[in-house]
Amino acid sequence: MADAGKILDDISHRRFNPLRNSWVLVSPHRTKRPWQGQHEAPSKSTLPEYDAGCYLCPGNARAAGDSNPKYQSTFVFVNDYSAVKEEQQDYTAEVGGDEKSSFLLQAEAVKGICFVICFNPKHNLTLADLPSPSIISIIQTWTTIYRSHLPPTNPHYLPAPNTPTPTSQYSYMQIFENKGVAMGCSNPHPHGQIWTTTTLPEEPSLELLSMSTYRKKHNSCLLCDYVSTETEKRERIVFENALWLAVVPWWAIWPFEILLLSKPCKACLPQLGESEVSGLAEAISQITKRYDNLFETSFPYSMGIHQAPLDATEEQKLASHLHLHFYPPLLRSATVRKFLVGYEMLAEPQRDITPEQAAVRLRALSGVRCYRQAL
Repeated sequence: MADAGKILDDISHRRFNPLRNSWVLVSPHRTKRPWQGQHEAPSKSTLPEYDAGCYLCPGNARAAGDSNPKYQSTFVFVNDYSAVKEEQQDYTAEVGGDEKSSFLLQAEAVKGICFVICFNPKHNLTLADLPSPSIISIIQTWTTIYRSHLPPTNPHYLPAPNTPTPTSQYSYMQIFENKGVAMGCSNPHPHGQIWTTTTLPEEPSLELLSMSTYRKKHNSCLLCDYVSTETEKRERIVFENALWLAVVPWWAIWPFEILLLSKPCKACLPQLGESEVSGLAEAISQITKRYDNLFETSFPYSMGIHQAPLDATEEQKLASHLHLHFYPPLLRSATVRKFLVGYEMLAEPQRDITPEQAAVRLRALSGVRCYRQAL
């Protein structure tokens, strides 16, 4: 597949996503089409270090009435409006229906707990603004919450101070951040979320199935092999250090999507050593700075961590490979975004700019903060 990226710059084609066992349509020629559609308002942030009306700033009252402590680093609390509940009425499927209706009308109860993690006490500092030690503190907080929700028999289990003891053994923990109003973020204070559920959600479930199937067939790790392939090809790399690789994946759907992969095969955050945590902090800093520098705006995205389930089977532990997805919506500028509509909703995802073209643009940008929101 030598120079496949160059050849595919000029023809419409499909690319296979081995993580989801799915396809994406790529249409490079559509980058030339005129745009008369919706324009997003570019970020014109003039945020202060402290906002008396922000329910995430230190010392302020939250929406449900509790007050935040005057925290100095990261701060975690149970979401006042959690998507799932720890305590609720049990659900029992109706008995006596016919086999077809029982299959067609399935439901199952989901319990869980949701956390909010404030990245920093300063209201106006995003991940792109934070120094490396602050990002390391965020990663350590993610790890602490993950460890506290593992089964007590797991060697990585460790109760977390000031964190509620789980009332159930949860199956999966989804750590994520929505940045910017374009991604539905309701508060500009830099923060992320952690949703923990008794069920294994669909996206990580699809990935685990694909990775497990790949391991059985090839006797190797899918994402380890992908790291080796991208390192050899060097067509889609945006940033790398000794322990982490950031690429616009071969199968990317979003224009400037990034997949951040640990080079050593690690199943989950607690397996990272000090140097790997430091390397991850550097990679996150580099990615978010390049995003902001691309269109000179506070770049919106959804970012999430995929790792081994909390109650992983031995097969799932072997198949898991820690990685982070960055899904940013901007397409041509700070005001033009990509929409997943029409063909994408009814047939399969589609993109215009190729992953190789996107990687070239991101790679050429400075990893030093050039664009900076007005403070």
